[in-house]
Amino acid sequence: MAIRREALLSNDFLAQLERLSLKARRPVQGWGAGQRRSRRTGHSVEFADYRAYGTGDDMRYVDWNIFGRTDRLHVKLFVDDEDLSLHLLIDASASMECGSPVKLSWAARLAAALCFVGLANQERVALGVLRGSVGETLPPTRGRNRIPAMFERLSSLTGGGVTRLNESLAAYAQHSRGAGLAVLISDLLDPDGYEAGLRALLERGFEVHVIHILSEEELHPDFAGDVRLVDRETGEMRALRLDPETRRAYDERLAQFLH
Repeated sequence: MAIRREALLSNDFLAQLERLSLKARRPVQGWGAGQRRSRRTGHSVEFADYRAYGTGDDMRYVDWNIFGRTDRLHVKLFVDDEDLSLHLLIDASASMECGSPVKLSWAARLAAALCFVGLANQERVALGVLRGSVGETLPPTRGRNRIPAMFERLSSLTGGGVTRLNESLAAYAQHSRGAGLAVLISDLLDPDGYEAGLRALLERGFEVHVIHILSEEELHPDFAGDVRLVDRETGEMRALRLDPETRRAYDERLAQFLH
């Protein structure tokens, strides 16, 4: 279900967003020198830490002194707190097509708002659409002139496929050319969880934020009696009686999930 472009964000709301900017809680680590250049003349890239070498890392930043002592490869990490990269990771699996209004439409609007703030402030903004794996990506781009293209892509999002957050987030972390602010927008409805995927982003130097979206129907189911539920992604069917005891059990599980 594509979202009409004009319905993404109103002009009045965009005017309010003009006053906002992005700020990381801490300097963000990159994969080497010079990938995130400062806008200020004379600003240098500062050494921050080491981490274990991973497939695809630039061999120029391997610390050979550590290798000589430990026989293990480690790469140097650097800090530059000027040129922030925002990575918008949107869950576009079939479960995000549920709800009224559809959860994916809210995800697109949230992403559009954050995208606008980033591009309007000359930050780099990247987009990752998650459908089972990383279904598609738009690499980091910069400038107000990129806003229409990003909005066009967000307004055309459709949901489908199964949720595999651990797999897709780990793949995005592995293939991303640099770190930054990573914002995952998802209902988190994955039977295998999402913790390993978030950890993969953290280990690659991302500052991770999660925006959790659930529909009103998921928070407060409005049906009762004998029902047959169908999993939107797998087609699995389950019959149950939604009585007061079942409702209490559901509310308890929901509270645990939200916590």
